[in-house]
Amino acid sequence: MGHTVAGWTGTALVVAGAAVAGVAFAAGSTAGLGCGLALTALGALAAWLLHLAAWGKPTGPRRSADRPWRTRDAAARHGHPDCLGCRLAGRAPAVRAPVAARVRERADA
Repeated sequence: MGHTVAGWTGTALVVAGAAVAGVAFAAGSTAGLGCGLALTALGALAAWLLHLAAWGKPTGPRRSADRPWRTRDAAARHGHPDCLGCRLAGRAPAVRAPVAARVRERADA
């Protein structure tokens, strides 16, 4: 769904890094290629850190009040369900077992 500070910042840095790396590759510059790849990695890291700082939002539909890109996400502190970035930071909410597994557990008890 995009349109967040984290998304736009990460995208801009990754596109700039890819452009620098592409030009450096065509020019045969090893140092420029390294700088472009480092800028690309910095873009991914910046997007992740901004997401954790509540400047990114989970995927899926949002309330109209939460749609502007300048609006911070209040749920980011506790983690978003099914979010790899939140899981990597240790913020993922507890995942419950599927209903069928819970029913079987009760039947076995």
